[in-house]
Amino acid sequence: MKSEFIRFEDRIDYSFQDKRLLTQALTHRSYAYESSEDEAEDNEVLEFLGDSVLGFILADFLCDSFPELDEGVLSKLKSIMGSTSALHEFALDIKLHKVVLVGKGEEKSGGRKKKSILAGAFEAVTAAIYLDGGIDAARCFLLGHFSQFIRKIDAADFVINNYKSALQEYLQRNDTGSPVYKTMTTRGPDHKKSFEVEVSFGGKRLARARGYSKKDAEQKAAEKAFKKHFGKKVKSLTPETFLYKKKQE
Repeated sequence: MKSEFIRFEDRIDYSFQDKRLLTQALTHRSYAYESSEDEAEDNEVLEFLGDSVLGFILADFLCDSFPELDEGVLSKLKSIMGSTSALHEFALDIKLHKVVLVGKGEEKSGGRKKKSILAGAFEAVTAAIYLDGGIDAARCFLLGHFSQFIRKIDAADFVINNYKSALQEYLQRNDTGSPVYKTMTTRGPDHKKSFEVEVSFGGKRLARARGYSKKDAEQKAAEKAFKKHFGKKVKSLTPETFLYKKKQE
């Protein structure tokens, strides 16, 4: 595993002075619980710290990148770029799933690639870099991910939203009432269930979709329904959010 850690440091372009911080950042609680090493520490405290470090650097980055945007839009962007989905993408970019340490049970259930585990480990790595090298080292680590993400965004021409909220706003603007989400089928064992959800409005079916949680399936169903109406005007940003082209003056 030491060789994997060295390759990981090469991928993130940062070499830890205190290697224990890196090990802790990559240790999920399931691994620490099963470990025979008395001093094995999980990454939950680092994840907590990393959330704040990442939030500060992200807020500073967005204010500098989009000085023309108001607080409301900046808050939406910050929420999206700091979301579990976005952090999961960042984690996959640096192949964090290859080095995160998980217990045998988590390994069997696909925990190495779970969004929540990888997003948390990404925050923990951010905190570990901050503690090891300071705020500038953490900023350097994060800016490449942030810059790549915002290349998708032309804030002057697009509105940012999530599919469930957008579908509800659209339908309520043109009628009364709200879309209804109903779980149609559930498949798979407890550790790997999938759900098929149907969204309807006024008794009319709009779309169906499947996901590994009810929330995920609802977002996908809302996405299908929304894209039926707006097509190419919609550009996906994360699995839950999108950019919508504004009308030109």
